[in-house]
Amino acid sequence: MAHSVSQAAVVPSAEVDEPTVGSLVQSAMADLSTLVRGEIELAKAEVGKSAKKAGVSVGLFGAAGVLAAFAGVFFFIALAEFLTWLGLTRWISYLIVFALLLLIAGMAALIGNRMLKRIEKPERTLETLRELPEVAHREAPGARHRDVPTVANGRVALRGNDNYKV
Repeated sequence: MAHSVSQAAVVPSAEVDEPTVGSLVQSAMADLSTLVRGEIELAKAEVGKSAKKAGVSVGLFGAAGVLAAFAGVFFFIALAEFLTWLGLTRWISYLIVFALLLLIAGMAALIGNRMLKRIEKPERTLETLRELPEVAHREAPGARHRDVPTVANGRVALRGNDNYKV
């Protein structure tokens, strides 16, 4: 009797290899959750740098407006009166000061605009979001239709020849 085998221990091999519907759903939900968390982290990292640059640009625009409106009033009235004291007609003195104010405000706006153009868009996030419907379809193991991104020296290779900045 020591060598007898119970009937409960014998299980057909076909049932062991087949995953249950519950485990497949659980696996899909875990994969989707990981994918969404990864996308959020990637977006945070990329947008964080751009938001800082945008904040500096907006600050420069604000500084240009405040300087032109408040501090400029007192200084430029004094400058116009000084030009009048030099012998120019009062209205010509104020016109010269007005042109100077426009020049300073224009320079500040150009610098702010140049900084806005340097803001980088979140390229990796946009590319992975475009692929999201394709990624959501479950693939059989070994039947991958998409290439896995390659990473070398802290740079993720694009589909073409360009690289992402990390």
